[in-house]
Amino acid sequence: MSKQVPQVETIFCHQTGDDYLVVVERDGQRLFRAKLGLSETSAGPRPAKFRLKDGSSEEPRQPDEFVELARRAERIRISEQTSPEARRELTEMLSGYQLEDKAKAVRTCRYCASAGRYSPVTTETAVKDDEDWICRDCARQELERQLSFAGGGEVTGAAKDRLEDLMMEVQDLERIVNLLKGRLDPDLTKFDTISATTDEVDPVRTDSLNLHPGLQGLLEDRFETLLPVQSLAVENGLFDSADRSSADHASGRSPRADGEDQLVVSATATGKTLIGEMAGINRVLNGKGKMLFLVPLVALANQKHEDFEEEYGHLVDVSIRVGASRIADNGNQFDPNADVIVGTYEGIDHALRTGKDMGDIGTVVIDEVHTLKEDERGHRLDGLISRLKYTCEQRAKRRDDYGGAQWISLSATVGNPEQLAAALESTLIEFEERPVPIERHVTFADGQEKVRVENKLVKREFDTESSKGYRGQTIIFTNSRRRCHEISRKLDYSAAPYHAGLDYGRRKEVERKFGDQELSAVVTTAALAAGVDFPASQVVFDSLAMGIEWLSVQEFHQMLGRAGRPDYHDEGKVYVLVEPDCTYHNSMEMTEDEVAFTLLKGEMESVMTHYDEDAAVEETLANVTVGGKAAKALNDRMLGEVPTKHAVGKLLEYDFIDGFEPTPLGRVVTEHFLAPGEAFTLVDGIRKDAHPYELVADLELRDEEL
Repeated sequence: MSKQVPQVETIFCHQTGDDYLVVVERDGQRLFRAKLGLSETSAGPRPAKFRLKDGSSEEPRQPDEFVELARRAERIRISEQTSPEARRELTEMLSGYQLEDKAKAVRTCRYCASAGRYSPVTTETAVKDDEDWICRDCARQELERQLSFAGGGEVTGAAKDRLEDLMMEVQDLERIVNLLKGRLDPDLTKFDTISATTDEVDPVRTDSLNLHPGLQGLLEDRFETLLPVQSLAVENGLFDSADRSSADHASGRSPRADGEDQLVVSATATGKTLIGEMAGINRVLNGKGKMLFLVPLVALANQKHEDFEEEYGHLVDVSIRVGASRIADNGNQFDPNADVIVGTYEGIDHALRTGKDMGDIGTVVIDEVHTLKEDERGHRLDGLISRLKYTCEQRAKRRDDYGGAQWISLSATVGNPEQLAAALESTLIEFEERPVPIERHVTFADGQEKVRVENKLVKREFDTESSKGYRGQTIIFTNSRRRCHEISRKLDYSAAPYHAGLDYGRRKEVERKFGDQELSAVVTTAALAAGVDFPASQVVFDSLAMGIEWLSVQEFHQMLGRAGRPDYHDEGKVYVLVEPDCTYHNSMEMTEDEVAFTLLKGEMESVMTHYDEDAAVEETLANVTVGGKAAKALNDRMLGEVPTKHAVGKLLEYDFIDGFEPTPLGRVVTEHFLAPGEAFTLVDGIRKDAHPYELVADLELRDEEL
């Protein structure tokens, strides 16, 4: 400032210790800052020192210069954060120069004031910080600083935007920071509600179905009418007879004995499974071939096998076929002549690859058909479908009295249902009803704090009872078996881990206790996501990863869909616990806070199979093993594009095939689901006299779920 006093608009005064910070503005721009000191005189308080501030340095000026500035100013503003005594002192000093009419106390941002900025705030624009109010820009900066400190990592992207939006909405910084300290504030954690919806479908009466008397009587004893998705399936040809062959001819498909192939896409707990059961059991009882019920995991196969024994064991023989071990084919329970065979994808595929004759197959039900999109296992399901269709067709050619199989595919999560139905040559049965609403919440916590939050959530839920008389129970999804045990041990209420590493008896005990409401929670990995039947009211995501991979939108929806059952609960709750700046492996590109909002807002992925070289080689080898010269035709009918010529070239190069037959090495490779790299590792190890168990140990660990 020159010795000549400039014209100014605003002088802002803010107490700093025993002195005052003075900010001088013109046209909304700061001209300079200064420090003002007052002293008591016989005429009252008067300027005693006035120093211009430039960074850390100060330039002394005559105290009268402040008085001249004040006279030229249009307005003088005094921060409300200034103490009442200091405010009275300033006002009395200005009165001594007849300037009191220009002065007014205003609410200002204390961070701006401390930094020498005049930043007035109102109750509409300010954010509460402890007992004070600050401007929005400073609130954002303070939120970022405190979140980094409280959350143990940097909050970025959509998560940061979400927290900032919440802070502006509630105008309270402390409430937002408390989210990272395990404080469950439902008004802040709530992200959205997936509403309950009801499609208008006229229910089909069970007494109108005209099924085999054994099944008909069983259904009539259990239900008066079918659920909506089941009614839609019946109305769209589930039990249609052979006189619909003209429609088949028009669509280019070969006619079958009866029953439309169907892809059923509907939310969890809407009754999809019974569609496959009704069709399959009816055909078994009418002598039209056995039923295969295929699932992705051993835990699901065990549960479905037990369910079928209990529900239909007095009508049909039930067997189970799960994945073959890398070391030995442990298929002692498997009866290929049974009426109903429940199996994992790999278990049934192993039977085909090893030439087991399963007789006339009348119905194939593929549960969790969205597995087709998975990188590791999608190609195997795609290949299995092709090989099973080929097997059924060959059987039909040899047996004029056998009309082939009806195919029913089930899923709760398909992003491209029309495309997938067309690829599967199936009628689409899509039902969008959600039986109960699901309230979704997001909160933030580090790894250790998460368990404390989970404990609060589990206790709160178990202490509530629905209008249907059931206590709230929780499924906690995490990313490792070790973490399952760690969390379940630390919960105050009764809880149990549940994963494929537990033996069958232990898993069944957990299922029974949960069903009897003896457990407040189960803590699990991916096994439960695929449909094991736990009637939970609440789902908590301890992690958004499975192993070292982030969840897909499809997997996320599959898991959260476990929350809330219409016969048990009034609503479902989902809590996503996010650790800022967290990854579970150095190969992960995104952090958990970034992934959370991608999943919550993301579009469901399309279900289609993609092939890399190893997958193409594996499926082509399996098709050669099952189909011989028909291998190319089997490749061509698969959903994904298989580069057959290249794959055959690799099979010849690797000495896996000789013409249209697998070599002894190729047969071992395909019977044990080995990728080429795995096969060569084993061959090389054997040549070096490595112990067989050492060679297969890593392979076993990778395929525990098969």
